[in-house]
Amino acid sequence: MKAQLLYYRRMDYDDGAIVEMVLWAVPAPVPPSAHGLKYSLFYGRPGLREVGYDNERGKGGHRHFQGVETAYSFTTVERLLADFWADVHKLRGTQ
Repeated sequence: MKAQLLYYRRMDYDDGAIVEMVLWAVPAPVPPSAHGLKYSLFYGRPGLREVGYDNERGKGGHRHFQGVETAYSFTTVERLLADFWADVHKLRGTQ
């Protein structure tokens, strides 16, 4: 099985900010993750990531928020998207 694109969305805001979300089903977990998903969620501007959630080989799930990287424990896609959007709304002042 090859990686299969499950979800892709890009939004361009009038102020130049961008949201880009990509979710793949992968044939084997991306170590050290235990699930069969590869994800990358981005909010920022060209050359500036303000919010990011991704899982990277050797690192596992992690969150980027205004230049600070912390571990992120993936549970469900719904929770991942809710956490990401909460951070985006916090920065945009649209909670």
